[in-house]
Amino acid sequence: MISGLITVALLVMFLAAWIWAWSPRRKAEFDAAARLPLDEISPEPASKETQP
Repeated sequence: MISGLITVALLVMFLAAWIWAWSPRRKAEFDAAARLPLDEISPEPASKETQP
């Protein structure tokens, strides 16, 4: 009996997380997070000591 209740609770939590992740309100936030690794990071200028 208790294992059935735990299964139902986990299924409800899974469905809630799935709905949250696919919510249209989250699209812009997830798109921005997906672009983070691809954004160009400006390299730090080399110090005068390392330049010939």
